Amino acid sequence: MKREIGINSTLLLNDLSEEGTGHFKNFTRMSQDDFNFLLNAIKTKIMRRGTVFRKAVGVEERLAVTLRFLATGDSYTSLQYLFRISKQLISQIIPEVCQALIECLIDHVKLPASEDKWKNVAQKFDDIWNFPHCVGAIDGKHVVLQAPIKSGSDFHNYKSFFSIVLMALVDADYNFMFVDIGCQGRISDGGVFQNCQLYKKIANNALNLPTSSPLIGRTVAIPFIFLGDAAFPLSQHIMKPYAGQHPKESPERIFNYRLSRARRVVENAFGIASSVFRVLRKPMLLEPEKAQLIVMTVV
Repeated sequence: MKREIGINSTLLLNDLSEEGTGHFKNFTRMSQDDFNFLLNAIKTKIMRRGTVFRKAVGVEERLAVTLRFLATGDSYTSLQYLFRISKQLISQIIPEVCQALIECLIDHVKLPASEDKWKNVAQKFDDIWNFPHCVGAIDGKHVVLQAPIKSGSDFHNYKSFFSIVLMALVDADYNFMFVDIGCQGRISDGGVFQNCQLYKKIANNALNLPTSSPLIGRTVAIPFIFLGDAAFPLSQHIMKPYAGQHPKESPERIFNYRLSRARRVVENAFGIASSVFRVLRKPMLLEPEKAQLIVMTVV
């Protein structure tokens, strides 16, 4: 007889899907329509055949266990009892599903390809955050890890825990336009940024940014810029706050306030991602390479 695997998880999904309860969205952090959209996008990539002795876990269950892990950060052992799927099999399923999700959704995280699209980003920053010529906000987030084996101090950061760094560029509506994941936690945000592809493209003028132009009512041409905090290097296309303390109502203080307000969208984007996918809030009991895969899936 074939060994039945995941029967409990099938019944669980059926119970969660009862209309009007809201349980499904609470369990997976998404609506059933969104779940079905993802399922249709990746099912051919994650489908597995059973054997004479064992029935394969269905694609719905594979996606559900992955989303539950991303939504809660629960250990594989806890998920094993919830879904009645072995911990060893869960450790295979989650990376496979995450890789499939990344491959299918990668085009949703991309840099604008034309000057007009960059100008649309800048217009949103001007309209919403009152900061003209801004084409994105940059920041880094430390994703906590359990101490990696034989890593020494490579992943040990200044906050005294082990981490990898998620470096991201976000638009005015909290959408990720670029991400770089995996740099060791000991490296500062500025150092991570200077080692990522975005910095190289900015330095080489390879982003097709709009030509410098005057602000409304002015005559001096101003470049289009990315906003960062004090850790980032100041350059033609990277703007950071004035250093030090400044008198109330001074131009420098007003400028810093407006820059901080506009730049906060990237911090808010991290917060939104962490509130939906709470795996980002807990130390990941994973190797750095697998943790990178998890973070990339979430963003």
